[in-house]
Amino acid sequence: MSFKPILLATALLAAAVHSAPAMAQDIQATQLSFDAYLQLLIARARAEGVSEATIRRMTGDLTANERVIQLDRSQPGSSSGSGYPPLAPYISRHVDAARIGGGRDIYRNYRPTLQRIEGEYGVPGEIVLAIFGHETAYGRVKGGFDLARSLATLAWEGRRRELFAGEFVALLKVADKGYPRSTLVGSWAGAFGNPQFLPSTYLRLARDGDGDGRADIFNNRADTFASIAHYFQDAGWRRGQPWGVRAYLPTDFDVDAYKTKLRAPVCPRVHERHSQWKTVGEWRKLGVQPQRPLDEAVMASLFQPDGPGTPAWLLTTNYRVILEYNCSNYYAMSVGILADEIAR
Repeated sequence: MSFKPILLATALLAAAVHSAPAMAQDIQATQLSFDAYLQLLIARARAEGVSEATIRRMTGDLTANERVIQLDRSQPGSSSGSGYPPLAPYISRHVDAARIGGGRDIYRNYRPTLQRIEGEYGVPGEIVLAIFGHETAYGRVKGGFDLARSLATLAWEGRRRELFAGEFVALLKVADKGYPRSTLVGSWAGAFGNPQFLPSTYLRLARDGDGDGRADIFNNRADTFASIAHYFQDAGWRRGQPWGVRAYLPTDFDVDAYKTKLRAPVCPRVHERHSQWKTVGEWRKLGVQPQRPLDEAVMASLFQPDGPGTPAWLLTTNYRVILEYNCSNYYAMSVGILADEIAR
């Protein structure tokens, strides 16, 4: 660690401690080494109450991870094209026999726990398990990146500096709860545990599902289930309402005639593919028939992702909650369909 960058970092500490936005602006105006920038993150963590012991064990030997930088810079930007890959092949890959069978096995083994959690949070067990299955293959694939190193690297790199600086400090707060650094591993972008929460999400939404006083989303399935269910409850899941149902359309029905005119500020290409919102009763009058019971007053959006003559769905507001977890129609549809298969 060189002497001059440390002096420069020290000179910036006061502003960093008192104002995160000011810290970001100051850093953007300078070219700090990774070691010097790390001192700013440490100062921020200390100012937010992280213990010195945790700071030492989580930051003592950190170095920048070039692989993480490569992965971040290779992320695709938003496409401006109008075409979309078909949904059906994605579903066949992600809603396969292994995920369906694995989810059903866990449901059988944890039925009382899942039913209790559904009673508390209102989120069906099959939805919880579909998220668990998609995110980490039911806990088998959770990532092996050192989270402290990854998040510090991403913050230093600067493409999304304030986001990752905040997540780095949040990670240290998670570590302050007694988790060793060897446990705090996950994806290169900072998500961890069975549900792949970011550290700030863990601090806000992780829940103790078995009453032992700890929200262990790394190894404890009851805690994992409760945390996912609480995430969905917080995002607005409506108890007793499905995410969506398959629908029959009249011959030559023009879905595009009912395209939404609303423009979503977040994930616009995801939401622009959905129709206007109408009650199920209104859709019925247009000839759209849900294949499963759905209350006439429920608001729904019509979605036929692969075009005329292919499967269509009526999506409820609970589908939007799945999109809160991952803003992708491919992801949300596969979660919903997997949940239905697990429950079948």
